[in-house]
Amino acid sequence: MAELTIIRHGESVWNLENRFTGWMDVQLSPKGIEEAKKAGTSLKGCKFDKVFVSHLTRAIDTMHILLEANGEKRTQTISHHDDKEMQKREHSSQGGDELKIIQSKALAERYYGNLQGMNKDECRKKFGEEQVQIWRRSYDVQPPGGESLKDTLHRVMPFFNRYIAPELKGDRKILIVAHGNSLRAIVKHLENISDSEIPNYELATGVPIVYELDENLHVLSKKELK
Repeated sequence: MAELTIIRHGESVWNLENRFTGWMDVQLSPKGIEEAKKAGTSLKGCKFDKVFVSHLTRAIDTMHILLEANGEKRTQTISHHDDKEMQKREHSSQGGDELKIIQSKALAERYYGNLQGMNKDECRKKFGEEQVQIWRRSYDVQPPGGESLKDTLHRVMPFFNRYIAPELKGDRKILIVAHGNSLRAIVKHLENISDSEIPNYELATGVPIVYELDENLHVLSKKELK
């Protein structure tokens, strides 16, 4: 039986300011730091076989804070999946007591294009409540210059199927630290959620969701560690 834990990064400073963040690389807020610590405590003693993380700072910081609070003592070895030259230079620790971390842009947040950095309330005043709601909550409508949720899913799932699914089929414990929309893609796949329902599926910041999966990656159980 495999175990998959997914977690959306802790609250960022732009979450706090109600801005569209997307690929902008912003820091965790003080609340976000505390959420990451709490998440790690809720996962105390869980020894992950491998970690996958977005390339954005808010996800990376959440991961490190979580692992420290979790009590992780192994050497953390990061493989930069998008940088092939860097991968060539990486090697395992001689002692073998390490936790391998795969960092990739494939797990990044949905790209919001021209909306990035805009306050959501100001955006509603400029474009109208209905239009902003369509951009935020439709499955296949792109914001100006950006990705739809469908586009994000098409970016995330090939990476999941190629690199994460084989680990899970090996009955391993895997942690993914990413973003609301990239994780929606994975949840949609695991829980067989429809195109119309998935845009309204909410993932709270800093709350781990733990799935137990069978050999075909069907969900046996799910729990949120609030």
